Parts: sequence; structure tokens; C-alpha cells
Amino acid sequence: MRGETILFVVFAVLALVTALNVLVQRNPLYSALSLIGTLASLSAVYMTLRAQFIAAVQIVVYAGAIMVLFVFVIMLLNVPKDQPQVEKQKGLRYLAIPFAGLLIAETFTVLQRLPARSMPPLPASGGDQAVGTTWSIGTALFTDYLLPFEVTSVLILMAVVGAMVLARREND
Repeated sequence: MRGETILFVVFAVLALVTALNVLVQRNPLYSALSLIGTLASLSAVYMTLRAQFIAAVQIVVYAGAIMVLFVFVIMLLNVPKDQPQVEKQKGLRYLAIPFAGLLIAETFTVLQRLPARSMPPLPASGGDQAVGTTWSIGTALFTDYLLPFEVTSVLILMAVVGAMVLARREND
């Protein structure tokens, strides 16, 4: 088996396990966190299939925006716990800061050792090899479709402001 095939199988199994964990969990917050794991695993599966744009959208839209909304709703509903939880491993919280520092140092080390790359040039018109890539979608989005993109962002901003106004009126 090739390396890509092995990674595909690993991430597919991880997606299935975390999806089953969504169903098994009794705590809705843990279930939502398992769903984030499922969505991240699916994004990795998309990467192994060389669908980078779909993988990025999967992370940004679903694992990012939608799951943050789910977690906020769960926390706002204030679902009662079955029983009070006793913190069993108090010492682990003190390891978080050193491990975070180690992770940041490792990230900077890896980024410094990466070779410098430039963006590939967009092929001449009629080139089928650039259709659907992140480069071609980004170029089209911010050149040909800039006005609809900005109008959509303004509409979303208006919807958020309207939701905040409606929520404030209900509390008064």
C-alpha cells in the first residue's frame, strides 16, 4: 500500500470512530467535540484525495463556524449535568503551558526549514488543469466575482446585527 492509501484508511477509520463517539456520548458538549473530530478527519480524507479546496471549506465552514454555533447553543441552553464531576487529574493543567510553548517552538522550527515556494502561474485560458484548484477559485472570486462576494458579506453582517437587535429586545 502507498503512503496516501494508508493515510486515507487511517483518517477514514478515525472519522468513523469519532462519528460513533458522537452517538455514544451522553454529554452534548463532548458529542459536539467528537463531531469536530469527525469533520477534521473528513477534511484530512479530502486532502488525501487531492481536493484541497473542499478540505479547507470543510475546516473553515463546518468545523469552524457551524461547530462554534453548536457549542454556543449547547452552552446557552445550560444543559444540566448528570452528576457533579470531580477533577481527577489536577496536575495535568500545569503541563499545558510548557506543552503549548513546545508546540509553538516546533511549529516555528518546521516553518523555518521549509523551502521557499512561489505560487504556480495560472495556465493560459482554456487550461483544464487549473479548474477547481484553490488558486483558480481564489483568483475568480476576487476578480470576476468581487462585487457579489462583497454584497454577500454585507448581507451576512446585516443578519448578524439583526439577530443581536432581536435578542436584545427579548431580554428587555
